[in-house]
Amino acid sequence: MQRRSLLQLIAAIGAGSTVPAAARAAAPTRKPIVLYCDLAVDPAREQEMLDAFHQHFLPAARSFRGRGFIDLKMLKLRTVIQGQPAPPAGVNYRFQLTYESEEQRQVWIRSDVHERNWPLIERTVLNRDYLVLLTDAV
Repeated sequence: MQRRSLLQLIAAIGAGSTVPAAARAAAPTRKPIVLYCDLAVDPAREQEMLDAFHQHFLPAARSFRGRGFIDLKMLKLRTVIQGQPAPPAGVNYRFQLTYESEEQRQVWIRSDVHERNWPLIERTVLNRDYLVLLTDAV
């Protein structure tokens, strides 16, 4: 092994990386997808939805780490600061799911674990015709 290559390998390992920087730079980068669902959660069932999200749905989603799952958040709408149109009346939560690709997200939504856990969230919404946006990170 050449001295320069050996030094680069030692530097990469010392930095906590098992892949040399040149190899990481050469690898194609694919931007993730982000899915948003604007939900009108029944105020009387809000705690039920939050418990289902934190205790069931989020752990189930995290079980797909290594299979495309990146992140999942349930966000409560506080206020509209600027712009129109405002969310429809009753919309009080935004569900945000990030996956490495739409193909991997499709595997997740067809899984038994998703099919068992999503209804725990969905049964707390007032309108099942909620807005769903699929976006590409740019």
